[in-house]
Amino acid sequence: MDLTEFGTKVEQAVQEIETVIVGKQETVRLVLVALLCNGHVLIEDIPGVGKTMLARAVAKVLGCSFKRLQFTPDLLPADITGTAVYNQKTGEFEFRPGPVFANIALADEINRATPKTQSALLECMEESQVTSDGVTYQLPRPFFVVATENNIELHGTYPLPEAQLDRFWLKLSMGYPSREDEMAILTRQADHHPVETVRAVLEVRQILDMQERVKHIHLDPKIGAYIVDLVGATRAHPKASLGASPRGSLCLMHSCRALAAMSGREYVLPDDVKELAKPVLAHRVLLRPEARARDYTSAQLVQEAMDSVPVPVLE
Repeated sequence: MDLTEFGTKVEQAVQEIETVIVGKQETVRLVLVALLCNGHVLIEDIPGVGKTMLARAVAKVLGCSFKRLQFTPDLLPADITGTAVYNQKTGEFEFRPGPVFANIALADEINRATPKTQSALLECMEESQVTSDGVTYQLPRPFFVVATENNIELHGTYPLPEAQLDRFWLKLSMGYPSREDEMAILTRQADHHPVETVRAVLEVRQILDMQERVKHIHLDPKIGAYIVDLVGATRAHPKASLGASPRGSLCLMHSCRALAAMSGREYVLPDDVKELAKPVLAHRVLLRPEARARDYTSAQLVQEAMDSVPVPVLE
């Protein structure tokens, strides 16, 4: 697939998703960046701003299978991955796949499940496979997890530890819509929900081709050094007790390639790094207690790291 067709397909997908998710083009594009990098997304925000609907719309527009996993405290790992069921006719146990066997899996309110159940999903994300009774089952390709959690309730929740947060490619927040966008939402949903009429603009085969195409976007060694220095600056920052991991460097590199391809470019620019640094790195940084006590955020730390690292000049 050439980059002209690549960019056209992405823009068609963004426009179609925006008929459902109004005024959140940046968030939609970042979700597609993670998908094109074969990564996963965590969306943390208040209830009712469209986190679940975004996942449904993305699945329909991309022509992918979609399953929703509602996380609750009594959810077991087998409820996600599947379990072996005894067949009386054959006298053997047969594996029945769980809801994770889909192209796009929505892990709704992931922080409500126990750490053991959370880990079962994170294993699927990392390995793209499920192992049951010693037998390994490959998950469908592409496999994309959109996990959601709200940030206003603490009772009955199990927050994801930093080691598990690092598994997510991006961490996003949607926020309230503007007045004009909220008026548009009321108008569009007056008699039906627009997600019912969303059309598919891509196929699974095309998505896999696009994921391969992203891997061939050129990354100048100066950009690579810029990414490494930026991640290193988060580790050396005085307000960080734990900086971004090497996985963060890799995720930032691949994300920049995806963003460049979406923009119709064969090469990565420093501006791509600046645009993606916060959503890729901020959730990988652990602040010192005194910084958190002053309402200092990880996003501020990443911004200060960007301000301290010289931007490379490309010929």
